[in-house]
Amino acid sequence: MRGDVLIIQEWHIKAGRKAAELVIPQIAQSAGKFAITIAGESGSGKSEIAEVLAEALSEKGIKNVILQQDDYFIYPPKTNENTRRKDIGWVGMGEVKLDLIDRNIADIKAGKNEISKPLVIFEEDRITEETMPIDGTVKVVIAEGTFTTTLTNADQHIFIDRTYLETKKARLERAREEQDEFLENVLKIEHEIISAHKTMAHIIVTSDYDVVKNV
Repeated sequence: MRGDVLIIQEWHIKAGRKAAELVIPQIAQSAGKFAITIAGESGSGKSEIAEVLAEALSEKGIKNVILQQDDYFIYPPKTNENTRRKDIGWVGMGEVKLDLIDRNIADIKAGKNEISKPLVIFEEDRITEETMPIDGTVKVVIAEGTFTTTLTNADQHIFIDRTYLETKKARLERAREEQDEFLENVLKIEHEIISAHKTMAHIIVTSDYDVVKNV
């Protein structure tokens, strides 16, 4: 998403690099391209950990690309918020073109040299389309976003186990949404959906920023 602001802190670096240590052996054993998802609630650090993970992989010579779920919403951010305020029942996985992310991941894993994907221009509240070139040496695709644990074309799922109550400070620093009672209700709904995905994850980033295999 163009206009997104990342605030990478020490714990993001710790978690992202520990996650890299856990997934690199899996990547090495994979004959083809490898897909990783990073999911969690709003403000949990998905984008930041994805960026650190991508950098850690690159340092090991593992080329990668990142797909952001935020680009795949049906409506751009401000329009989506207005739609939610008119009907809070709109909140949920139906807001996102998850099938398209999955298809883009499948195309990358199939060796396509480019994909067509949506691109959100945050400040202009609009969605355009971009062609993302995929270098033939790209080995890993990282998809990050609230609901990405449900993507079926991924090989490893990373889940950040921090609730919306624990992420309030990060959300305030990001300042992307008005922090009001309505947003709290949205986050409660999302919590009920996202927390149920934890059992599908292979790797958990704990609330105290440790990274462990989900057993």
